[in-house]
Amino acid sequence: MLAQFLLVFREALEAVLITAIVLAYLARTKRKTLIRYVWYGVYLAVAASFALGAFIWFIYGGLSGSTKALFEGVAALFAVFVLSSMIYWMAGKGKELRKEVERRVKALVTRGATLALASFSFIVVFREGLETVLFLTPFLLDDVTGTLIGAFLGLVTALVLAYTIFVVGMKINIRRFFYFTSILLVLLAGGLAGYGVHELVEYSKDTGIGLGWLGEYAFNLGIPSESPFHHKGMIGSVFAVMFGYTVKAEWIRVAVHLAYLTIALPLVVWVYKKEDTRKDRTFQKSVSKRV
Repeated sequence: MLAQFLLVFREALEAVLITAIVLAYLARTKRKTLIRYVWYGVYLAVAASFALGAFIWFIYGGLSGSTKALFEGVAALFAVFVLSSMIYWMAGKGKELRKEVERRVKALVTRGATLALASFSFIVVFREGLETVLFLTPFLLDDVTGTLIGAFLGLVTALVLAYTIFVVGMKINIRRFFYFTSILLVLLAGGLAGYGVHELVEYSKDTGIGLGWLGEYAFNLGIPSESPFHHKGMIGSVFAVMFGYTVKAEWIRVAVHLAYLTIALPLVVWVYKKEDTRKDRTFQKSVSKRV
């Protein structure tokens, strides 16, 4: 539930923040008559996201046992790819988000392209909805109730935070917020990558595909399934979702999990530090010119 909450919270907050930037720009430039077109795009994107989720669930329900393992494995790895791309994009472009959004909206309203404005808001929200559906699919297949509860709480929290920022006027360092949530999402993605590989190993066993020693267990902690420290237990499940904890894992699962973290964690930290350093240098140059 914790991972589902974090995923939906992060994605929903991005969608709400970008939508709020568009609405605020239109209101500030006295183009309130165009606001309804933004909402048209938002409503359509939300409906399309739910429709996509229902479609995936329908497809999964018609799969056989071994094919379900293949579907879960591919879905998990694809979600890791999309999640990683989103994290990297926010690390490099997040600080210019408001300027970039306002620049695009200005170009649209200047041409009077109302349909294009609705399409822009649709794409912004549906992109986050698509990512959310992809991320939640592996969790939804394993824990329907926990996923739905976590997703609902994440959505509500994102809406409340966005309201306090844009309406109440609460000050928050959005970039620092995205930095820490990006670290958490990288840890989550690492576990998800390991889980996806594990499902593919299960599929290979069912179909008679030999993986050699890669498919053998690297470790087995011997913790019984009724223990709270089992990866499906009360305590272990939290660490399983957030960090990929499991009581036993194949060599290929361990290798993929560690390889992802070894590459992704330093890369995300480096990109954020690089952007912050460049921002500081730009600020110092502007101060020097004034002096």
